[in-house]
Order: sequence, then structure tokens, then C-alpha cells
Amino acid sequence: MAGLIDRAKNYVSTKVANMPKPEASVTDVDFKRLSRDSVEYLAYVSVSNPYSHAIPICEISYNLKSDGRSVVTGTVPDPGSLKASGSTMVEVGVKVPHSVMISLAKDIGRDWDIDYELLIGLTIDLPVIGDFTIPLSTKGEIKLPTFSDMFK
Repeated sequence: MAGLIDRAKNYVSTKVANMPKPEASVTDVDFKRLSRDSVEYLAYVSVSNPYSHAIPICEISYNLKSDGRSVVTGTVPDPGSLKASGSTMVEVGVKVPHSVMISLAKDIGRDWDIDYELLIGLTIDLPVIGDFTIPLSTKGEIKLPTFSDMFK
């Protein structure tokens, strides 16, 4: 009897492992706005859904790093759902307080940008499987806003 259960578990785990799953990639990170207390950036994440029904996104978590250390972390609760049989562009807002920008003065002073690594966890609710997190990461440079950006 135990052998039959083990074979059934192996069969199900093989089928689940070979199921198509949504795929995602970070397409861009851009400056959004400057406020009195922070600078906000937007990360654009393209997610393809291979299923014929919409899939809810449970949560998006992010961690913005610069010079190997975490600058800001956060979550986007209940960001919507993925379109059925297609691609969905998801925007992840990242707010960086000015106090954190001051701690990055050494990097900023060299070239008026921040060399960053952005880690994103996109948690979706897949039928049968349950919550499934797609890990994403991207590296690049974020240009800091200038005085002309404040008046746009």
C-alpha cells in the first residue's frame, strides 16, 4: 500500500512540475515623481499567463539594493490579476525616502545616479498548486531627478 501511495505522489509531482507556469521579466525602471519626502520610481514587470482564465496576483514584494545593501523594501498588496492567455504589464511603485538618498551620497556624487539591484517577488495563486512566487531581479542605474523634473 505504501508503494502505491509513493507512486501516486511521484506521478502528481511530475505532472505539476511539467505544468506551464506564468513567466515574468522586468522590462524597465523609470523615475515617476518627486515629492517633499521621497522619490518614487516605477518598475514595469511583464507577466505572461499561459492559462485560459485570469490568475489573481496575491502580493508583490520588492527589495531595492545599492552598493550591496538594502535601501528600501516593501510590498504591494492585492495588485490585481493576470489576463487570461496573454501578457499583463504590472507596475511596481518603489518609494525611496530622501533620508535614504543622503546615505547614498558617495554613489550619487560620482555620476548623479544610483547603481541598483531590484529584487521582486511576484506571488500568484495557481489552481491546484496554490501560492507560487516568481523571483525576478534586475540591475542598472537610476538617474536622479533634476530641478527641471520638479516643475514638470
